[in-house]
Amino acid sequence: MTIRIDLEDGKFSEQGDISKPLILSKEKTEGRNKEKTKETKSFTERSNGESIATVLFSTFVVVMGSLEFGYCVGFSSPTQSAMIEELGLTLSQYSTFGSLLTIGAMVGAIVSGRIADYLGRKGALRVCSASCITGWLIIFFSKEAFLLDIGRLIVGYGVGLTSFTVPVYIAEITPKNLRGGLTTTNQLSITTGTLVVYLLGMLVEWRLLAIMGIIPCVLMILGLFFIPESPRWLAKVGKNKEFESALQALRGKDCDVSSEAAEIREFVAELEGLPKASIKDLFQGRYAHSIIVGVGLMVFQQLAGINAIIFYASEIFQAAGFSSGHAASVAVAALQVPMTAMGALLLDKSGRRPLLMVSAGGMSIGCFLVGLSFYVQGHGVSAHLSTIVSTLALGGLLSYIATYSLGMGGIPWIIMSEIFPINMKGIAGSLVTLVGWLGSWVITITFNSFLSWSAAGSFFIFSVMSACTVFFVAYLLPETKGQTLEEIQISFRSFFKRGAVEANV
Repeated sequence: MTIRIDLEDGKFSEQGDISKPLILSKEKTEGRNKEKTKETKSFTERSNGESIATVLFSTFVVVMGSLEFGYCVGFSSPTQSAMIEELGLTLSQYSTFGSLLTIGAMVGAIVSGRIADYLGRKGALRVCSASCITGWLIIFFSKEAFLLDIGRLIVGYGVGLTSFTVPVYIAEITPKNLRGGLTTTNQLSITTGTLVVYLLGMLVEWRLLAIMGIIPCVLMILGLFFIPESPRWLAKVGKNKEFESALQALRGKDCDVSSEAAEIREFVAELEGLPKASIKDLFQGRYAHSIIVGVGLMVFQQLAGINAIIFYASEIFQAAGFSSGHAASVAVAALQVPMTAMGALLLDKSGRRPLLMVSAGGMSIGCFLVGLSFYVQGHGVSAHLSTIVSTLALGGLLSYIATYSLGMGGIPWIIMSEIFPINMKGIAGSLVTLVGWLGSWVITITFNSFLSWSAAGSFFIFSVMSACTVFFVAYLLPETKGQTLEEIQISFRSFFKRGAVEANV
């Protein structure tokens, strides 16, 4: 669903797209709620334990896909040495294996909207699970690089589908008063999945680790039999009886859902026959600043090296002098979960700009410390200094991960959702997401080669990119905290004009 806002004429028009979550706009919902105050109660007032349990259980089932996401991303870190040794892979072959996850994910993300529209949200999640299970089985039985790459590519395809479908399903089933808290379980589950694969990687060999990647998929497939389909998708495809049944199950058997059902039906009816936004609209001058900021933040996020560090954390720590790279990798993953939660708590208090600049600045310092430790280590140190240098590398890397999780990990996606006019969010969001996955692929496929060329140089480059992010945010990103979407879009459209006037003065 999108709502077109013409900020010049002050007019509103709506246009629909089934590949977007069918969530009513805040302005429209508030207006309707005022008219229906006497007829309805809040979800909290009218819901019973059963309804809350249904929403919570449904969310728990689908975030198994997010857990799988994190597990897949982290798999290449604890397994690199063992897989190279057992299968006789070259460093280049393993780099290709690690990077193919992002290639598959790009393909999956591109087609995820159509699959979710055609098969439903639950149907798309079944495809996600089937893809990941197939990919893990191929990896488990692989004896050569080619089959490993095919398996990794298929797993990546499932991850790409998951990255779209899970948050969409949660948003479409959750009542307003629970939506914010429950949607955060998506990102938390991703970081938890990475932590789980790091922990298991210390205990089991790589083939068993691969087959264990099937477990979240099996749990999700089984759970999908016991949770309702998205009511909004059912209404969109005209399955009225199933729509009412799903909505009733999610809101509770004693809850009067007639008003909400009528509201959804009315809104779905308004979507039919409306034109869709064109990708050519992205290149209009009015969207230039938004595109620069949205794409720019995603480029800097990837050039700061986060995916390379997550994918190859074990090897980085071993190169820094730690005997157990797996243990240090676990510390990295364990740090992400609380820092991600802390960033969410600070976001609406400190604002986007300050948190992004603090985050990028901390990442720059952290990478500089890691690079410095590699530089000193490369010039020969005593046994006593070697311990200090290794500690410096650990501290720098943990600082990098902590500050990344605080802001740069999630805020670029939030900024993307705020700065684009609602009618352009789907198309612009696809562009920004594609840039993110493409950047991740480039970094992961080249990182091992850069690390072999110069470990210190690689991290100094990441440090410079993070420092550039601070200046990028300071000069090009207006603060969006506490503003309506219309005010944000006006500020972005007038940014360059305002700068030109100030320059002339």
